[in-house]
Amino acid sequence: MQVPSKPDAAAHFDRITAREVAGGRGLQAWDALLRAHATLLRQLETDLESQTGLALADFDVLAQLAIAGGSLRMTELADRALISRSGMTRRVTRLVHEGLVRRADADADGRGVVVKLTKPGLNRLTVAAPIHMRGVSELFLTKLNDQELAVLEGALAKVTLDCTFG
Repeated sequence: MQVPSKPDAAAHFDRITAREVAGGRGLQAWDALLRAHATLLRQLETDLESQTGLALADFDVLAQLAIAGGSLRMTELADRALISRSGMTRRVTRLVHEGLVRRADADADGRGVVVKLTKPGLNRLTVAAPIHMRGVSELFLTKLNDQELAVLEGALAKVTLDCTFG
């Protein structure tokens, strides 16, 4: 099988990009967003795990439960968390095994499942949250002024709203 040369592959990709995005408008911003997201999450994950032993996705599950008052239906938790729905069941199973959350039937007929934050889960979150929030502050918030944060928040909220409601 023949492999295209680097210049051929790059030119091919450039043609696709030019055809789909007129003038390449905004592609540098898109690339910057993706790189910033990946870099920030990687560093937050590394810091949180090395200092607390808690994975960032586990922290997010515990935090989402706390924000919601201590419990959420499994489907709502999957919607709010920063992990895929398919991974949520395995993650919750592991967190149940660790005693950080528990499952309960949501309905009398047992069709729905509610995930509840346990006291040990809240204790673990209490230790991890300050470490995580310091990382968010140092790695992200301190790099931008109030106006930049407001513009970024507005722009990303608009994109999220447009993607959610078409």
